[in-house]
Amino acid sequence: MKIFQFNIRFLLLFFSVWLVGGCQKTDPDTTTDPPVLNDPMQYGIPFKEIPVTSDIVMYEINERAFSVAGTLTGILSRIDSIDVLGVNVIWLMPIHPIGKINTVNSPYCIQNFTEVNPEYGNLEDLRKLVEEAHKRKISVILDWAANHTSWDNPWIQNKAWYTQDGNGNIIHPAGTNWQDVADLNFDNAEMRLEMIKSMKYWVLQANVDGFRCDAADFIPFAFWKQAIDSLRKIPNRNIIMLAEGARKDHFNAGFEMNFGWDFFNKNKNVFKNNQSASGYFETHQSEYVGIPTGVHRLRFTSNHDECAWDDTPLGLFNGKAGSMAAFVLTAYVGGIPLIYNGQEVGCPVKLPFFSKSPINWTTNPDMMQHYKKLIAIRAINPAARLGTLENFSTTDIAAFRRKSGNNEVLILVNVRSTNKSYSISSVLQNSNWKDGMTDENTTLGSSINLNPFEYKILIK
Repeated sequence: MKIFQFNIRFLLLFFSVWLVGGCQKTDPDTTTDPPVLNDPMQYGIPFKEIPVTSDIVMYEINERAFSVAGTLTGILSRIDSIDVLGVNVIWLMPIHPIGKINTVNSPYCIQNFTEVNPEYGNLEDLRKLVEEAHKRKISVILDWAANHTSWDNPWIQNKAWYTQDGNGNIIHPAGTNWQDVADLNFDNAEMRLEMIKSMKYWVLQANVDGFRCDAADFIPFAFWKQAIDSLRKIPNRNIIMLAEGARKDHFNAGFEMNFGWDFFNKNKNVFKNNQSASGYFETHQSEYVGIPTGVHRLRFTSNHDECAWDDTPLGLFNGKAGSMAAFVLTAYVGGIPLIYNGQEVGCPVKLPFFSKSPINWTTNPDMMQHYKKLIAIRAINPAARLGTLENFSTTDIAAFRRKSGNNEVLILVNVRSTNKSYSISSVLQNSNWKDGMTDENTTLGSSINLNPFEYKILIK
């Protein structure tokens, strides 16, 4: 969810506790689990082929942009195009009815947590989409906005479920301009149990595979621990949990992924502000310091917020060639790559999510082929996903070698709009490689010339 400028919001996201009129969100007591007897029966067969976290390639869908119809059925009609990309997890932006009071028509203004927005279809449409995704070995996760509700959500009748100011008035989330939503009070145990019950509903009734949790830094650690523990107690399930936030305690709560904002900002600064490419390594390392083994940062060149409020990857990274070069770095330096619908065809316009704006899928078919190849190379080379990282970068060339057993991948990326000559490190000179993009054999000499925004992925 984003109504105003990106930087304001994500500065706020680094603070998990804030005060308003003497009220604050704190870590709640988590001694009570939701009652199992009230859970619905499991619909369908739980998906058994959830990818391990390091193997995930995630694809975010903005329902209002993905098809002309702007529906779940509209997504289904193009699901094979997602499959051929090599994607194995689909993230659906919020599917719920949108509030009408103080509305800006944001899908993050949830009117009912256990209903499908009629604009998109119904429960059966969602079930069909999930079923067809599972047939293609693709998991489906739902966007979950737990921090707040619309002002006309039925929960609003339970005033104690909401944060209030000193005069007892329910407030919108503190420190934001999100006037269309009412802030939830995570000190209230009854509300927490109802929230968790609502999350379980979708796992059990639509057979979804997990959640991308919106504004996760705003919500106390103890709630996430309680919620994720409860979800993981559902029999025969493997749940994917992604936090939209940067707090390292998300991983201790049970999330496998959260957002790599620092790497994204570094990428922008290198391409747009001519910062040195040598800084990628330090940024990557700093995002992984102090987090558990096996969890990851989500890396991206676009998402619904960036593409709506800032710019497209073409705008952020200097055109088609620059956007591809930037994606190579997000996909190969480390972490989990995200593709936002439309970036794989170089969609040239910003995509709103408060209104419909269908993507023209006939744009730039050459880019689609590059994305497919890049994802396929990552999938078949363990070093690209799990390898140890060695930095050879210079000011203008991002250069990394990743090793896993006998598998090695060397990534060279010219981050500039002019030709650059790169001096090969002595430890790499006279080494033999196969070019992953062309399948040609190549031997590295003392230097290599790279065209504007050219990248090479060399394998052995």
